[in-house]
Amino acid sequence: MTASLDVVQICQDLIRIDTSNYGDEPGPGEREAAEYVAAFLSDLELEPVIRESEPGRASVTCRWEGSDSSRDALVVHGHLDVVPAFAQDWTVDPFGAEIIDGMLYGRGAVDMKNMDAMILASVAAMIRAGEKPPRDIVLAFFADEEHGGARGAKWMVENHADDFRGATEAVSEVGGFSVYVGGKRAYLIQTAEKGIQWLKLIASGKQGHGSLVHRDNAVAHLAGALSRIGSHTWPVELTPTAERLLQGVAELEGIEYEPTPECIDRLVAGLGAMAPMIEASVRNTSNPTMMDAGYKTNVVPDSAVGYVDTRYLHGQQEQVLRQIEELAGTHVKVEPYIEERSLEVPFEGALVDKMIAALGVEDPDAPVLPYSLMGGTDNKHLASIGITGYGFAPLQLPPDLDFPSLFHGIDERIPVDSLHFGTRVLTAFLRDC
Repeated sequence: MTASLDVVQICQDLIRIDTSNYGDEPGPGEREAAEYVAAFLSDLELEPVIRESEPGRASVTCRWEGSDSSRDALVVHGHLDVVPAFAQDWTVDPFGAEIIDGMLYGRGAVDMKNMDAMILASVAAMIRAGEKPPRDIVLAFFADEEHGGARGAKWMVENHADDFRGATEAVSEVGGFSVYVGGKRAYLIQTAEKGIQWLKLIASGKQGHGSLVHRDNAVAHLAGALSRIGSHTWPVELTPTAERLLQGVAELEGIEYEPTPECIDRLVAGLGAMAPMIEASVRNTSNPTMMDAGYKTNVVPDSAVGYVDTRYLHGQQEQVLRQIEELAGTHVKVEPYIEERSLEVPFEGALVDKMIAALGVEDPDAPVLPYSLMGGTDNKHLASIGITGYGFAPLQLPPDLDFPSLFHGIDERIPVDSLHFGTRVLTAFLRDC
């Protein structure tokens, strides 16, 4: 193939490749998208490698030599998989990559084939111009991020850690985008993310006929446990990242920062469409998501299974697990299903300065603040081999776009102008990283 510099075309090409991740169930896998990325990079005379954790579950890595290979390398990474999308729910084909009124629609337009495309377009622009980055860059495009990374980044660092040799820092998704506070535009760089602790709840009871009196009913035990967990109110607890963000919001709003519930609620609300994401980053969360019980209406089963998605603040994994066990009660066993670490790094240092400077090239008057992601990224797996990760997928967004709701949402879409903005910023960053 011939590598195109057009970030929009690259993003459309990637969206049109269905890489839906159905978790433990089979799906199309990432192989076709991995082959597209590898062909693109090969056309730039780089040497990408495709690795499969199992048939179809493909990741791509490629080392792009910098002008000073004695420096620590930087990993620039994205993931190729997307969550499923069902055509009957959308107003457009979720894999059609249509452009309507300046918006590119499709599953992955936000999470995260936009960043994949910006990476490829930036690398192509620099190589075509005869430019090298100042240090080695490890380009990585992972499988399976949407199900915890066991078949993608986690498998890669456990089995092919040498692909990341010499790397100490990384940038990836969900950061560098614009928000509006008090009518003023600012940008958020992700310097922390909550830990992931998906839990399986197994309720036990006595099996019997549905017409009898049952005081030891597994379904009732499970329903009660999930109800208590779902309605539990977790207290606000500010990490250093969250406090730094709220202090910056207070300054933009021209008010005095106070770490009181009233002030925190006001500052979070001031972040507009971002408020739900930030609200979830200042407390632990627990949400029941699935249930499975029984096989016939008139039979009380002896077991019932439910699942809970918990996200914990940095350093609070054990504390959250103990609270869930207490809420679940004596008839329900709680088992960890998927666990991934929390991350938090300071909003300072040379790499942070470079990210801020790259944004400043395009939007010099806008402040840049740190924030904590309520979800997780593949930076968690890179952290296990000593790589410090940040969220930096730069986008300038219109003030009326509810960006957070588009992650995994129906009619997921991204402004075409945002893709061009992000490519310019990312290119400036790679030239100076």
